[in-house]
Amino acid sequence: MANPARPDGSATTGRWPAVSRRRRRRGDDGVATLELTVLFPVVLLILFGVIQGALFFHGRNVVMAAAEQGVRAARADGQINRAGTAADQARQFLADTGELDNLSGLAITPDVDTETVRVTVSARTVSLLPGIPGPRISQTASGDIERFTNDGDR
Repeated sequence: MANPARPDGSATTGRWPAVSRRRRRRGDDGVATLELTVLFPVVLLILFGVIQGALFFHGRNVVMAAAEQGVRAARADGQINRAGTAADQARQFLADTGELDNLSGLAITPDVDTETVRVTVSARTVSLLPGIPGPRISQTASGDIERFTNDGDR
């Protein structure tokens, strides 16, 4: 079958002419750049959110471990100043682990009564965004005071 002629006298080959292919592609120029420009900030936001979440959970675990260390030290039998021991041991734990640099606004609050010790450690974690403080963390640990009893005492 012969190729039909066009009204202008040129023959067709069954394909789009090169001129119309160029015109069709010209409308797509820069689309990849535009897509990257729109998506890249979203990807960065998600990435920073994941890292900030990891910093929050790490800070929460460290603050909880410091509170538990304070309770362990204050529970021991024979302590004279249980509240002071609890606060000192919690702060020493944070210093030993190097987390004092990563936490700001640190507050250690021991609460001691006749039977229990409760230590609350609260602080702010590191923030990835300058000028915006990190999220506040507060963790509490408690335990019974250890004491020796006679067989009839309970």
